[in-house]
This record gives sequence, structure tokens and C-alpha cells, in this order.
Amino acid sequence: MQVIGTPGPDSIVTVRPASSITSRQGLLQFVGISGANSGARGLSMNRVVIPPGGRAAPHRHVGSESAIYLLAGTVKTFYGTCLEKTVINRAGDFLFIPADVPHMPVNLSSREPAIALVARNDANEQENVIPHAAPGAAGTATACPR
Repeated sequence: MQVIGTPGPDSIVTVRPASSITSRQGLLQFVGISGANSGARGLSMNRVVIPPGGRAAPHRHVGSESAIYLLAGTVKTFYGTCLEKTVINRAGDFLFIPADVPHMPVNLSSREPAIALVARNDANEQENVIPHAAPGAAGTATACPR
């Protein structure tokens, strides 16, 4: 990653990600803006890639909202306590996920990656990603309706 500029209250910082990391959600993520690299205090912005036929692990973002712009692909997002609701988005769609909402995006293509820009109101958003086991999953007591 190349960072141009020095973080500070009167400075602009440019971030050029050179490689990806694997996020806590299990996806390739190109870290753009974060508290660690730019001095951001209240937001982060990353490019996320869901491989062909891939999906994120079910999760939620504690205390942070997510704004997503789908650059390429078609994604079905399961959401809700039991991941019982769904929405399908395609390239060009904007998607808003409120704080703490469990969700799991799935790339509907078996040939092309889905690529999105993701912004959150959390400069250290990976620290606040919590895996989500829907009620009724192994190790949980409450069942979800089928």
C-alpha cells in the first residue's frame, strides 16, 4: 500500500492499495481509507471482492452503518436475525445496511467476481465485525422458522 501525504487536520492523504487482505468476513478487501492509514476518525472506505460463487461469512457491524455501491456483478444479500430476508442488487445499485443488522452477501455468478465500494462510519471497522450465527445454528438455543 502506498500512502501519499501525512495524516493531519489540514492535510489530504491519498491511499493506493497494492494488494488485498482477507477480511473477517472472509472476502478479499483492498483497504482504502481507514484510521490506520489516513488518520480518519469516523469513516472507512474499502473495495471488496466476492469471488465467483463466493459469499461472506454471516456477520454484523457493531455500531456502524454500511453504505455500499456495487461496481460489478449481482449479489443476493441475506439479512435479519435468522438471515431470513433477502435483497438482490446488481451493478450500479447503492445499498444501505443499518448498524448491527446481521447479513451475508452471496455472489450469484459462478464466473465473474462481484466488486463493491463499501463505506462505514467507523475508521477501524474490521475491529467491530462480529460473526453471526443465526438462532438454531450449531451451539445456539433458539430455532429460526423454516
